[in-house]
Amino acid sequence: MSSDPTTPAEPNEPLRPALSRTARRRNQVIAVTALVTVWVLLWGTLSWANIISGLVVAAVLLAVFPLPPVTFAGRIHPLPMLRFWLRFLRDLVVASAQVAWLALRVGHTPQSAIIAVRLRVNTDLNLTLTAEALSLVPGSLILEADRRTGTLYIHVINVASRDEVEQFRRGVLELESRIVEAIGSPDELRRVRDNAQPPPPDMEGASA
Repeated sequence: MSSDPTTPAEPNEPLRPALSRTARRRNQVIAVTALVTVWVLLWGTLSWANIISGLVVAAVLLAVFPLPPVTFAGRIHPLPMLRFWLRFLRDLVVASAQVAWLALRVGHTPQSAIIAVRLRVNTDLNLTLTAEALSLVPGSLILEADRRTGTLYIHVINVASRDEVEQFRRGVLELESRIVEAIGSPDELRRVRDNAQPPPPDMEGASA
């Protein structure tokens, strides 16, 4: 799936200075921590075996498939971070119950949609964290992430109207806001609070 060809090309960004050894080491620690966290969440059990195997998988991925440097320009804010995790766990429980109810309903075929959401902070870290948080919640799945425009294409089940599409899109932007408030820089916080970009049109599809 390609991005909208009518979207104007953004001007070339200035070259960023090379990262120092300390910055590279810090980014590697953050990447390993994030990969191990996702690994443990996917297995659903916090154990030493899952943590050690997650470290091995993270080391192999970073060695065999080196990622471009992701600069962490912000800082961790404890209270917003706590709010993010509490809301994430709540959404996880609610979405799991909703998907279970859909599976138990007889004779009901839920409709689905592919929704494009353009994030307000177009960085690799924000794009990755928002996509991971969405994928871990039952009922939504990331199909594609467009790094150039900062757009996520998300498959969502049980969407029957345009109002529900817009409600989901607002929910994604609220999730992005919680992530930026938890770890974002002052400039990213300002962009989230002040920048009101019109979202790209969604693409709805019938359920499988």
